Amino acid sequence: MTLTESTETDTVLEITEAALGEILALRDAESIEGLTLGVRIAGVGYNGFIYETAFIKPDDINPEDHHEQHGDLPVAIPQDSVDNLRGSVLDLGGDPAAPGLVLRNPNPPTPAGDPLDLGELELEGTVEERVAQLLERAINPAIAAHGGVATLDHVDGDTAYLVLGGGCQGCGLAAMTLRQGIETAIKQHIPEILHVEDVTDHSAGVNPYY
Repeated sequence: MTLTESTETDTVLEITEAALGEILALRDAESIEGLTLGVRIAGVGYNGFIYETAFIKPDDINPEDHHEQHGDLPVAIPQDSVDNLRGSVLDLGGDPAAPGLVLRNPNPPTPAGDPLDLGELELEGTVEERVAQLLERAINPAIAAHGGVATLDHVDGDTAYLVLGGGCQGCGLAAMTLRQGIETAIKQHIPEILHVEDVTDHSAGVNPYY
C-alpha cells in the first residue's frame, strides 16, 4: 500500500495512490471545476463510524474546516470529525472485480458518539420488508442529519437494490457511503442479502452535504 504525501504539517487523513487516482478520475468526470474532497463522520452505527464523502464546490467550502492537500486533491474535514479521523487511511477495497473506496480508521467510537443500537432492532416480514425497516429505523436517521436518505428499490435474489437521495444523490463518491455504512448493516442484519447495489440516477442529483 503506497500512501500519497500531504503538503500539510498536520495531516489527519492519508490517501493511498490507488484511491487518489480513483477520486481524481471521479472528480474529472464532474462538470464543476475546482472541487474539493469532503470527508466527515456522519454518525455511529453498529459496526463503527458511518462516513460521508462528497465533492464540494468552491463556493461551498467552509474556511473553518481542516484543509490539507494530497497531490492535486484538496481535502476538507469538518473540525468535529478531525479527532476521530486522525490517522485514517482512505484506500480501495472490497470486491476485487469492482473495488470501492474504503476508510480504515484506527479510532473506535466513544460512548459520547451517540451510537445507533442496531443490535436491538426487531425486523419482521419478508426480506424486502426487513430491508425497508432497517433503512427507516436505523440507517436513514444516521445519514439524514446531513441530508441523505436511502430507499429500497427492489430485491432480486440475494441482492438489494437501493436508491440514494438527498445529500447522497449526485455524488460520485456515494459508493463509499453505500459500502461502509449501509451495505454492512444490511448484510449483518438480513443474512439473505449478500450484495447491495446502488441504482441511483446520480446525474439528477445536486452537490451534497455542505
